Amino acid sequence: MQIQNRPRRSVLLAIVLIGASAMLLAGPSRITAAQSNFVGGDPSRPDSSDIRALRLRFEAGARSNWHSHAGWQILAAEEGRGRTQVRGQGIVEMSPGDAPNYTAPGVVHWHGASPTEHVVQLTFMGGMSGADWLEPVNDDDYRGQ
Repeated sequence: MQIQNRPRRSVLLAIVLIGASAMLLAGPSRITAAQSNFVGGDPSRPDSSDIRALRLRFEAGARSNWHSHAGWQILAAEEGRGRTQVRGQGIVEMSPGDAPNYTAPGVVHWHGASPTEHVVQLTFMGGMSGADWLEPVNDDDYRGQ
């Protein structure tokens, strides 16, 4: 039996050696590296432990009180129609596909749904946490009057 297995072992060893030799002779230039999904280098991932994300649904006519945040806030409408306003400025309408709305730390504002339609609002907050809650937004301010 040992005599019969020797030719098989020799053939198998020859195949392995030929394959290994071919790979070594081809060199690393013939081996394709994994394609990056980025041009110019892969981005780094800075710490994001201070970022929070929320999905809030406001029914038609519902809105927050005036308030400010210790950190920044980004708002976007995922569904429906929303509104936001910085105190002393005009109302900004929010609909899906619109550019997100950025509010800097310490800026007094409110946000909520339009008078006639709910909104699912995506809220991203970063930096220091906490909010200073102020008075309710009255109907005239909410209607932009």
